[in-house]
Amino acid sequence: MRQIYRGVAGAIAMGAAVLLATSASAGVESREHRQRHRIAAGVENGSLTRGEAGRLVHQQASIERMERRFRRNDGRLGPRERRRLHHRQDAASSNIFRKRHNRHTR
Repeated sequence: MRQIYRGVAGAIAMGAAVLLATSASAGVESREHRQRHRIAAGVENGSLTRGEAGRLVHQQASIERMERRFRRNDGRLGPRERRRLHHRQDAASSNIFRKRHNRHTR
């Protein structure tokens, strides 16, 4: 009887770990998507020049390359890797805001 409970508890723990890893990676990817959308909106409404948009898109591509490199090692993001990605995304988000509100228009 105890072995059954251990098996069930193990399966639940494994499912929770997979769910947490999936939701964390979904958070990183959805944030990348939102930031690309903010850049596109800035180009569309004229608050970003072509050069500013190009640099911001390049920064997003760099973050995506970093994420792919981290995932290539073991297929998932560890806490340290996730923290580095979030730090880079925070910097990119600040850059997007500053560039969209710097009074340079096209």
